[in-house]
Amino acid sequence: MDLEELKKNHNTSYLAGILEHLARTEAEVREMMGGDDDLHDMATDELKLIVEQRENTEKQIQDILDKEKVEEEKNNESTNEIVLEVRAGAGGDEASLFASELAHMYERFAENQKWQWYVNYKSKSDLNGYKEASFEIKGKDVYKMMRGETGVHRVQRIPATEKNGRVHTSTASVAVLPIKKKVNFEINLAEFELEYSRSGGKGGQNVNKVETAVRIIHKPTGLDVRSTNERSQLANREKAMMILTAKLEQLKEEEDARKYAGERKSQIGTGDRSEKIRTYNFPQDRVTDHRIKKSWHNLPKIMEGEIMDIIDSINSGVVGDEDEE
Repeated sequence: MDLEELKKNHNTSYLAGILEHLARTEAEVREMMGGDDDLHDMATDELKLIVEQRENTEKQIQDILDKEKVEEEKNNESTNEIVLEVRAGAGGDEASLFASELAHMYERFAENQKWQWYVNYKSKSDLNGYKEASFEIKGKDVYKMMRGETGVHRVQRIPATEKNGRVHTSTASVAVLPIKKKVNFEINLAEFELEYSRSGGKGGQNVNKVETAVRIIHKPTGLDVRSTNERSQLANREKAMMILTAKLEQLKEEEDARKYAGERKSQIGTGDRSEKIRTYNFPQDRVTDHRIKKSWHNLPKIMEGEIMDIIDSINSGVVGDEDEE
């Protein structure tokens, strides 16, 4: 068993410490057996006890690892559904336009993968871009493929409203949340606050007259989720609660990771939505992912959902040799 890896796992770290202590004691007893005949019998009896304790500890650890594997497999089965959020960052209207273009890119990619795409909520800017928007995607391996998209996406281009031909830099953030069948924490309904309002858009007069839109706030964290696209208040409430639960679970997992694993980072970054992960440079017709230092060309195709090469490279973690922008 790899003791260093077992120490990093908060479920096995305590037992790993016991195992390490038993290994040292066993080494000392074996050394004592070879050096003093008078102590040999006593040492032999002690060694039997140590070996028995070690085997029992190893069995406990293996049971925990087996249980974790089963749980992971169950979770993997349920990650065929995600919530994808896009939010305009720095750059005003240009940022909101870029956010809507990213959403379009992912929607076209979802179509190519034969995934199902649903709108949860959209807040539009004056130029019809997205201030923020939330979508639900269902399909085989959707989380496995899309999880690397979380982070800040940067665009460099000349906006249509720019009269002097200057290149502007704007950003939009993307978050990918897995929807799991089993929630690994306790939900206290008293911590949630619900707000209702009228929905706009499709659905006819009933949608606009009845308060079907739902916003749920988790008071301890300040996290909030809106759902406006379902036809009934109940359906919107269930959808919003599902998304908020996914956010809370992700928050808990991030806190656990910091608590038990320090500030370790994976090869392709932390997955934090504040991390700048990619630049879309329109004048140079180039997309660069800064985590793996690799670039791709033909932006028009990429913005129409042709991103499989990027997705594959991110998920394989293969580092390129091109310089970051």
